[in-house]
Order: sequence, then structure tokens, then C-alpha cells
Amino acid sequence: MKRASIVVLSILVIASLLVACGPKAPANKLEAVKQAGKLVVGTSADYPPFESVDENGKMDGFDIAVINEIGARMGVKIEMVDMPFDSLVAAVQEGKIDMSIAAFNYDEERDKKVDFTDFYYSSADCFILTENSDIAIASIDDLAPLTIGAQTGTTEDGWLTENLVDAGKVPAEKYFRYDRQDQGAMDVKSGRLDIYMADCVPANALAAQTGGLKVIENDLTELAPIGMIIPDGAKELQAELNKQIKSIIDDGTIDKFAEQYFK
Repeated sequence: MKRASIVVLSILVIASLLVACGPKAPANKLEAVKQAGKLVVGTSADYPPFESVDENGKMDGFDIAVINEIGARMGVKIEMVDMPFDSLVAAVQEGKIDMSIAAFNYDEERDKKVDFTDFYYSSADCFILTENSDIAIASIDDLAPLTIGAQTGTTEDGWLTENLVDAGKVPAEKYFRYDRQDQGAMDVKSGRLDIYMADCVPANALAAQTGGLKVIENDLTELAPIGMIIPDGAKELQAELNKQIKSIIDDGTIDKFAEQYFK
């Protein structure tokens, strides 16, 4: 019996030593990323030229170039995960991904759930219409008679919901939300929608890609800054990403990417 007890005790001592000598648990999100050697980044690859999938099945776009460059400067591999736009915030919150880059405009409601990095780009909103449409938008009341669409979870969706649907200017049945931007553009072309609201850069890309569409500037909303989203309280990761964002802005890399993808 004594011998058995000694054997058991020895096993417990060895096990505790192995645990003590094992890899140290990361103290924060940045440490965990560096320990893993990779940064798992979510996006919604239906938003060219920010992010899309090319004919070879490879993810490409302005945001993809930006985060790959940041990963290289951090010394970690970037692992991209494609998912619906409106699930990205929850995926960051729940730890399914380390962060997300998907042309996120700053939004107070989002900021209550996740943290933002410094901004790396600013964008404006536009409207997509059929190329023969005579619709002109000078005030918010000009939108009231129209059938309108936007991508679910975007700042455009939030603005239209608050200022038109919730305000009673547009009935809910005349406002359509889409999982993918190209679905909205196709519905404008088919006549199901009168107008579709999106960031100007992808709006122009969608119009060119779909054909039969035109883009008009939207003077009703302000220029919106774009940042990446990270888990709430991940200050060390935030500081590292902010450092790299400043680096690619200061040395002109961000301008080269903008010229490449936005023409």
C-alpha cells in the first residue's frame, strides 16, 4: 500500500512539474496572437474593392492588402475567415475570430460591443439607381416615396432605419435589407428597388460590375471614418494595430493600396 501511495505521489509530482514547465498562458490578446503565430481576421468578402473573392477563389481587395501588410509587419500570419457582415461583431465578441476588417464605419452602437482601432480610411455614401432613372435626392423627403435597400448591419442600414423607417417616412415593407451588396444592386437593375445605399467606393464597383446602373453622391450623410474592430478591452492588440496603421499611413503604403484598388 505504501509503495502504491509513493507511485501515485510521484506521478502527481511529475505531472505538476510538466504543467509548470509547459507554455505560459498568454496574458492578453496580443500575446495570444503572437504565441499562436497568426491573427484570425473576419471579413465579408462581398464588398469590392474593399474585399471580394477573385476568379481563383482567393480573397483580395483594399482591406485584404492592408491587413496582410499589417500582419507582415507584426510578424504573424493572417488567416482570413469569410462570413456574413452582420455576424462579424458577434464573432469578435464571442472570440470566434481575433478581429475583423470589413470597411467598418465608426458607430456608437458598435463601439458599445467591441473596440475600434484608429481609422485608416474615410468614406462617403452614395446611391445606386438604374442608369435611365430621373430620381434626384436633395433632401431626406425625396427618399420617402421610394423603395430602398441597404446591406444588413451597415451604417447605411442604421441611418435609413432611424431616419426613414422608424421616423415613419418609409413603411417597413418598402425597405429591404440584404446579406450581400450584389443582391441589392441586382434588385435595382431588375426594378424591385428604386434605389440602394452603400459606400461610394463599392457602389461604383457594383454599378460597373452589374451594368445598367449609375451612382449619385449622397449629401445627406457625412464622411465616415473606417476602422478595424477588436474585442472590447483588448488594449495591447489595439495599441499594436494602431502602431502599424500609423506606419502604413506615414510611409505611403496606404496610398499605394488606395491607388491600386480604387483607381
